[in-house]
Amino acid sequence: MDEDHETHPLTFVSGFLLGAIVGVGITLLAAPEAGVRTRRRIRKVAGELRDSAGDHWDDLAEDVKDKVDDALRGARKRFLLKRDA
Repeated sequence: MDEDHETHPLTFVSGFLLGAIVGVGITLLAAPEAGVRTRRRIRKVAGELRDSAGDHWDDLAEDVKDKVDDALRGARKRFLLKRDA
């Protein structure tokens, strides 16, 4: 159960990026506007999605770093307790 919980942020980010790519593709194919306007709008949305995905990726990296730091602290503490016992 813990393994599924820990991979959730990575699954979310990959799903988010895939959804963004598919959404941009559908927008391009179904756009009723002129090509220049559509491409401009798609560039704007793609930039916003890229920024958002970057923010999610940074949050994920920070969460992973915190978990690794916590695990290392716990391992050191257990090691010192067993060594001193």
